[in-house]
Amino acid sequence: MWAMSTRRNFLATAAAAAVSPAADGARTNVVIILCDDLGYGDLGCYGSPIATPNIDSLARDGSRFTHYYSGNPVCSPSRAALLTGRYCVRAGVPRVFFPRDKEGMPLSEITMANVLKGAGYATQCVGKWHLGHLAPYLPTDRGFDHYFGIPYSNDMSPRWLMDDAKVLEENVELDDLTPRYTERAVKFIEDSRGKPFFLYMPHTYPHIPLGASKRFRGKSPQGIYGDVVQEIDWSVGEILSALKRTGADKNTLVIFTSDNGPWYQGSPGRLRGRKGMTWEGGQRVPMLARLPGKVAKGKVVDVPCGVWDLMPTVCGLTGAAKPNVTLDGMDLTGVLGGSARSLEREPMLVFDGMDLHCARWGKWKLHVARRNHVMYSPAPPSGPLALPIRPELYDVSTDVDESFDVAAENPEVVRQMMSKVEAIMAGMPEAVRKARAEVLQRKATVPPAGQVPQLSRN
Repeated sequence: MWAMSTRRNFLATAAAAAVSPAADGARTNVVIILCDDLGYGDLGCYGSPIATPNIDSLARDGSRFTHYYSGNPVCSPSRAALLTGRYCVRAGVPRVFFPRDKEGMPLSEITMANVLKGAGYATQCVGKWHLGHLAPYLPTDRGFDHYFGIPYSNDMSPRWLMDDAKVLEENVELDDLTPRYTERAVKFIEDSRGKPFFLYMPHTYPHIPLGASKRFRGKSPQGIYGDVVQEIDWSVGEILSALKRTGADKNTLVIFTSDNGPWYQGSPGRLRGRKGMTWEGGQRVPMLARLPGKVAKGKVVDVPCGVWDLMPTVCGLTGAAKPNVTLDGMDLTGVLGGSARSLEREPMLVFDGMDLHCARWGKWKLHVARRNHVMYSPAPPSGPLALPIRPELYDVSTDVDESFDVAAENPEVVRQMMSKVEAIMAGMPEAVRKARAEVLQRKATVPPAGQVPQLSRN
């Protein structure tokens, strides 16, 4: 009850204190384009042979991030983190939602759409929601004026296409999905001419099963996967053209990223692992940002950051009030503008389910547990939850495929990171602390090093 009251109070306060327009009358619009299962190595500007000229233009005209984390190796949790600025376990979404689920992201959570709508923005979600497909968990219940898309993954049944809270089609045809999404997104931008807006466009693809329109099917040398990515690139071009046509391109923050690493067909680049794994390939993803005059042009950003940082960053750039809750992200405005080359921050945590798996701090990545899901990867699983005999430490600034465990050579780094991690975990909700305590209790029963084999690297 207290949490729901907090959310209602925030929304009422935000609406009453809507941000005044800038001196020139233009406020910063926000467009976030989120792909589903797009890998670190799936874009031309990240080394892919797939042609993505429109997406690559965001890197040329803005900044390309090389150490950006989706926060989780599967979809619903990373989407909750994006929209709330909070770790998935703090936001109450530690797992993927299915059509059988009657609930979704807890109603106490304040979304980016809530924040921006309270500041006077028009808000639209187009694409895959995956945070609850029934009222009161739909986008139109969570701060979005309108919604158009499939409310969960396209491999789930029935494959609804929804318009606001109405089911338009019980089993939508997949081949024309990206053009239909794009048409609705472009219409929203055009209808929002002259007023601030927030477009959240979580694409269904390249999650399988793949579908592409006649215009793109069979056109890529990389097969259907390449066709799908090239059609997403076309879609990005249409969004950018609509922004330019309406005069909004000069004051619109455009972010392009992915919800986790690639499933079977995509590429993690040189990174180790895939979707469902907390190796880098499972949750270090592409991220591009463009905002003329506010985001450095043509810059490669090596600062470690993640999906949790989008909420405070958007609030910083738009002037919207940050929600009065614990945020796990940081405002990246200085990093985007080029004035900050680093961030003084605590370790960033990565969870799988309720379990803490690893932490990123500066150049260091510390693994404390691992669960490699067989359903998400051709690799064999390492068990329900595999616990290293001791923490594993990797310098991921140079060891991008996490091949060399340097924990033994850096005991003080391990000690500092573990101390900081446990301090963060102490402030987590009770269920998260309980899960961590159970893991630590299990670990205490592991035999001394040398009596059991090292953790499998599958």
